[in-house]
Amino acid sequence: MAKRNNDNQPIQDILKEFVKSNNLQSGLDKVNVREAWVNLMGNGVNNYTTAIELKRDTLYVQLSSSVLREELSYGTEKIITMLNESLGKEIVKKLVLR
Repeated sequence: MAKRNNDNQPIQDILKEFVKSNNLQSGLDKVNVREAWVNLMGNGVNNYTTAIELKRDTLYVQLSSSVLREELSYGTEKIITMLNESLGKEIVKKLVLR
C-alpha cells in the first residue's frame, strides 16, 4: 500500500501552483475580465455589449450602439482603471470599442 503524504497545504496554494504549472493564467484573465466588465458596467451597457475579447493587454469590446460607443470612448482611461482595480492587477492597458 502506498504511503500517504502528510504535508498539509491550503487548497489556495495548490490551485495557484496548478494554474502556474499548466500556464492557465491567461485563460483565467480572459474570463475574469469578462466578469469584471459585466459587473462594473451594469445592465444598461451590457444590453448593448455583443462581444468582449482580451488579446494580450488590449480589451476589445464590441457594442451594438454607436451612440453608447461614442459616450464610452470619452471615459476609456477611467474604465481601464476601474477594470484593473476590480481584477486586482494591471491586465488591461488599452481599451478598443468597436
